[in-house]
Amino acid sequence: MSSKDAVYTHGHHESVLRSHRWRTVENSAAYLLPHLRPGMSLLDVGCGPGTITAELAARIAPGVATAVEVTAEALTLARTEAQRRGQSNVEFFVADVHAMEFPDDTFDVVHAHQVLQHVGDPVRALREMRRVCRPGGIVAVRDSDYSAFTWFPGLPELDEWMDLYQRVARANGGEPDAGRRLLSWAHEAGFTDVTPTASAWCFATPEDRAWWGGMWAERILRSDMAGQAVASGAATEDDLRRLSDGWRTWAADRDGWLSILHGELLCRA
Repeated sequence: MSSKDAVYTHGHHESVLRSHRWRTVENSAAYLLPHLRPGMSLLDVGCGPGTITAELAARIAPGVATAVEVTAEALTLARTEAQRRGQSNVEFFVADVHAMEFPDDTFDVVHAHQVLQHVGDPVRALREMRRVCRPGGIVAVRDSDYSAFTWFPGLPELDEWMDLYQRVARANGGEPDAGRRLLSWAHEAGFTDVTPTASAWCFATPEDRAWWGGMWAERILRSDMAGQAVASGAATEDDLRRLSDGWRTWAADRDGWLSILHGELLCRA
């Protein structure tokens, strides 16, 4: 991902990484899997802690996956994950998705998961992803759409959490409702061969609610978003504690249900 004219809302607190490390190719990149084959070269933009990167690398071996992040500190997370898995066909570079130092037509696949919602100029980012993708290759992007999140029961604390997240993310230069905008951004970036789809995560079992609700109950207090909200005056510490309690209330409700919609695109370069 890139920090150009934007601040990353979530940061890298352990509560955030706990969520990101849960992601797999099956739950986060299934739309791309039928198009992968051994020997491909793949660029994973905004690789985060690297769980998806390592699994993509396994799918294209003996091809090489190139993982990029905007800072060396963030990139260390993915490097550690690849080493833990013994995944040797991954390379690591610090890069800004708006202006990457790769030659034109370098990769068969360029992938970005939950990235465009955080960058300063998603259209420019998509143009850059297209530039480094070989003719006939694939640019694959997937982003959540916060306004399309839906949950039960309708707790006011979760409504307040959504409003706060939207305000903080936009103040940081991001677009939290990126999922519904991906297609328009791709068209503006010059793609003409685009396959749009959507998929969802669902958290409704007791175990899933405890994990997701507990994660956000901590995240709203400890992550970078919490500090940004307080520093900007968007929320007080008491507000954040109340929202945290709301997440725990939702997680403890046997009828609790939450779905997160994602937009997805496969763009032919």
